[in-house]
Amino acid sequence: MNEQDISKAVEAVLGQIKEQHPHHAAGHVCKCKKHVMTLKLANALIEKVKAYAESMGVNVVIAVSDKSGRPVAVQCMDDAYIASFDIAINKTFTSASLKMSTEALSHLSQPGQPLYGIQFTNEGKIVIFGGGEPLEADGKIIGALGVSGGSAEEDTAIAAYGKEIFEEVLACL
Repeated sequence: MNEQDISKAVEAVLGQIKEQHPHHAAGHVCKCKKHVMTLKLANALIEKVKAYAESMGVNVVIAVSDKSGRPVAVQCMDDAYIASFDIAINKTFTSASLKMSTEALSHLSQPGQPLYGIQFTNEGKIVIFGGGEPLEADGKIIGALGVSGGSAEEDTAIAAYGKEIFEEVLACL
């Protein structure tokens, strides 16, 4: 394939894209934040999750990361465990990077299971107990939620609630 053939192929592909997505015309810069974890979205979700944790009487740390597992927002409820800060952030990293809840991972990482020992990878940032959930918009992971401070069951329930209401929070922004 020569340079002319490559140029024609690229032009054909760009033409197809324009036909399928006319709003992506030349010069258009998409400002849609629907598939991006913003600070506003992270904080709105944290407020809902915090209220749920309060209703359960559990003081937790709640972290929200972007799709690459980098923290966007973290809030520590009064009297939450100091260790819960790093654990909540690591739960977001785990869920975002492995595209699954830490609860699901807990089953896959048991002795004899396919991911046994995974918690020793990634500089120890992989968490293998509940409280982490990937967050999706239109079927795409845009971030993750991490909750730490209660029992494994409480963290799992609080994080599951956060995942459940995430679409609602997203729709309100």
